Amino acid sequence: MPRTTKPLTHTEVSQAKPREKVYALSDGNGLQLRVMPSGSKTWLFGYYRPYTKARTSISFGQFPHVTLATARIKRDEALALLTDHTDPKEHRDEQAARLAAAHGDTLQAVAAKWLEIKKTKVSEEHALDSWRSLELHIFPTLGAIPITKIAAVKTIDAIQPIAAKGSLETVKRLCQRLNEVMTFAVNTGLVDANPLSGIHNAFQTPAKQHQPTVAPNELPTLMQALSTASIKRTTRCLIEWQLHTMVRPGEAAGTRWDEIDMDREVWTIPADRMKKKKPHAVPLSSQTRALLEIMRPISGRSEYIFPSDRSYKVHTHPQTANTALKRMGFHKKLVAHGMRSLASTILNEQGFEPDLIEAALAHTGKNEVRNAYNRAQYIDRRKPMMTWWSNHVEKAATGNMSLTGIRHLSVVNG
Repeated sequence: MPRTTKPLTHTEVSQAKPREKVYALSDGNGLQLRVMPSGSKTWLFGYYRPYTKARTSISFGQFPHVTLATARIKRDEALALLTDHTDPKEHRDEQAARLAAAHGDTLQAVAAKWLEIKKTKVSEEHALDSWRSLELHIFPTLGAIPITKIAAVKTIDAIQPIAAKGSLETVKRLCQRLNEVMTFAVNTGLVDANPLSGIHNAFQTPAKQHQPTVAPNELPTLMQALSTASIKRTTRCLIEWQLHTMVRPGEAAGTRWDEIDMDREVWTIPADRMKKKKPHAVPLSSQTRALLEIMRPISGRSEYIFPSDRSYKVHTHPQTANTALKRMGFHKKLVAHGMRSLASTILNEQGFEPDLIEAALAHTGKNEVRNAYNRAQYIDRRKPMMTWWSNHVEKAATGNMSLTGIRHLSVVNG
């Protein structure tokens, strides 16, 4: 008959005295208490490794921190792993490594990795705006939490104060960005599922708001206000440049001299400065070329056509035009981005091809082949449309001394 081991009792374990040499008390099924000459008592589980069949042991911790009952639970768990041909020691090491990684992979750390990928798909301005919103509203409460511990309830609690203020657009963007981060975590194997997929349902949906813009018949009013506004020449040129070229505020503010081809009369914005990460070409009308000539003596020594007041080494802030429009009396009536809508409305009313207008606005569809064809084919066909638009803007400024209408005057740097 096989020898049976009598299970230990709590009294036997607690009263085991140290001896001159190490000795062990067996509890059965591989579990034993090793008693050291120093008096320390350690639980060990001896087993044969799957596949190699080499004899080894794993420590479950010291008594009394690990009780007899707890040691037996750990033994039973180890036996269950062995039944599935899993080495208990390897399993524990993997769990420890995973836990350590989880504590290193905090929400903020994972979001930083997500941002690096995000930057390759959107403009730098948009990527930084995404990061700033998380930095301001999310990281103070959730940033240090391991990504594996991020839960819907705590996340909703963190966003709730913003919703209470009525900032529903901010809430919407935060929910979208957090979901992007969690989807990134799923796709990189950090978590098994996205626990935040439904958090937007905990908040009201913001009413859809379009960028404030003026009606087509108010374009002369805008040009009148622009001609009398107490703003710097560079800022006025920037606003007219954006109005004529129909680009986004950030794209206009960052215009570089080396992007301009005066021989071909084209401004080419590189992909890394565009929202959709696709290069965009803008045919230059005589009016936009005139704006460049006005700016040349002001910023010709800078990389940027519209440099910052503080340093010619950086371009003016993308919000410069918005700030000026607000000072001109257009607060909540018109923003810089709304000038694109104004141009689109007028060009559509004039019967220009919708595809040409969408190409001028750098809007892209989902058909990449068609998009590539459009970019290649529409540049020449867009030239007459851009000329018509610039002439229309200049006509609206008649009597208001548009910058492009006073090319014969000397330029005063102010």
